[in-house]
Amino acid sequence: MGSPVPVEPWGRDPGPVFSGVTPEIIEDTLIHLATENEQYLSELPEHAGSFKDTRIVEFIFLLSEKWRLDQSTRYQAVELLERFMIKQVEQLWESSSGSVKGGAQGQGSSWSSVRDQIVNTFVLRLVSCIQLASKLSLHYSRVTSDTALKFLQSLKYPYTKQELLESELAVLNTLHFHINVSTPLAYVELLLEVLGHNGCLLPAKPLHHMCVQLLDFCYLSRETIYDTLLKIAIENSTPSKLQVAKFLTVKEDFMLLAVGIISTGMFILSPGHWEQVVEHLNCITGITPQSIKEFSYAVLRRILGSTVPRQHHGSCGTKAPKGRILPLK
Repeated sequence: MGSPVPVEPWGRDPGPVFSGVTPEIIEDTLIHLATENEQYLSELPEHAGSFKDTRIVEFIFLLSEKWRLDQSTRYQAVELLERFMIKQVEQLWESSSGSVKGGAQGQGSSWSSVRDQIVNTFVLRLVSCIQLASKLSLHYSRVTSDTALKFLQSLKYPYTKQELLESELAVLNTLHFHINVSTPLAYVELLLEVLGHNGCLLPAKPLHHMCVQLLDFCYLSRETIYDTLLKIAIENSTPSKLQVAKFLTVKEDFMLLAVGIISTGMFILSPGHWEQVVEHLNCITGITPQSIKEFSYAVLRRILGSTVPRQHHGSCGTKAPKGRILPLK
């Protein structure tokens, strides 16, 4: 008889397993994620990112830890809440604007009404987004109605199970049931798989662990990191409103975030192989080495302060070109 296959104890997450997928599946998935990312960026709402404030993200992360949810669930919840809230604000504004007359005074009253509706249900909607995200992770804990209700009641919210269910349905209906959005973690894990397949020597599990920590950090320090990146891109410390608006596609680019995270993780764990990994990421995604390095600089500067030396490459090409996924080696 052969040796028994070692099995992880029930309930323990063994972490990702790399090098177990065929090249064809890797390439198809990579093209799918790139296409999904480009489509989202091409349809980006004007106020994208408005609900990724540090306090909101921290609330979701802490609640996910309290409920022992997996890493991908926390990112999924942040993205669901962001997309839902933007659509809800748009819908509430359109419905209230259509029924209010009286010029500027009437519009001010209308916006006040919309704001009150948002504020009054925000925590409930946030919990609903975590619930829905947890249900997308088939092999991990799910947030039950009892658990969610107990938490809300501990904050003195007198919601019922029926209201909790209606809140979930409100999120689903507003998003037209399109809730299984790819998170930046999916991009990171797939790119690590591609790097390994292409023969790039990586400390796979330590690098993955580092990338998850860095991804958490980037979500929590989002504004500071991207503000640094914008100033690098325009070579000016005081960006105009137009430059800030145009930079929105960079802030919401999951592929750029993923390559920047991997580059930073590699720089921390194995700086001797950093340049090689950056070149590989460039070949895979088409994002320039300069853009990848500048993203890493922005992250490291936030971690270490202004002591991080920066290489000068001229103007920044942070915004990656379309059609950038190249065939696997």
